[in-house]
Amino acid sequence: MTSCVQCIEYIMVFVMILAAVFAVEWKDLLAAVVGMAAVSLVASILFFFLQAPDVAMTEAAIGAAMSAAVFIFAIKRTQRYETEEEERPGWWIRW
Repeated sequence: MTSCVQCIEYIMVFVMILAAVFAVEWKDLLAAVVGMAAVSLVASILFFFLQAPDVAMTEAAIGAAMSAAVFIFAIKRTQRYETEEEERPGWWIRW
């Protein structure tokens, strides 16, 4: 039973890292906000697995819901897509 839970936790951490990379790399700001909310939602599930339901509820409410709502409101008042002044390589090449 423990190895199954650890396997699920590793998969969730991988999904969280993948969503974080997508949130950074996407040019569509609304999709990036969805990626950021997915990172926060997976983090809240991981907090629940770590026996911290109060932290999980706080992360889900503030991290996933409120932050995403604020960012979506800001995107609706500005531009949805990043402007591409010049084609720059990805973050892994800029380092």
